Amino acid sequence: MDRKKELKEKYKMMKPEMGLFIIKSKLENKCHIEVSQNLKGSINGTVFKLNFGNHPNRELQKAWIQKGENSFTIEILEKLEYDEDEIKTDYSEELEILELVWKDKLTKQGMEFYNK
Repeated sequence: MDRKKELKEKYKMMKPEMGLFIIKSKLENKCHIEVSQNLKGSINGTVFKLNFGNHPNRELQKAWIQKGENSFTIEILEKLEYDEDEIKTDYSEELEILELVWKDKLTKQGMEFYNK
């Protein structure tokens, strides 16, 4: 029983990876980026939404349905590290800044974005 409690505590202390990921078309020079405080969960949720036609970005959704999942790549662009200070729990401002930096960087590289 002690081992079970120990494993539960370890699980509660785990922090999910946060940062920014990109969904990029292999056929066009277009992409969609998202920030998340839980990258793995958000990527899984986004793929699920796209496969079932429920993604909020309608242009991306349409392209996904027309061209198929294999016409896109999904990759993590950057991970945001947690502060040493354990008190901080909200990283939304840092994630917004990270998104702006990457949008600017990708635009300068000639990448276009799927319109909402």
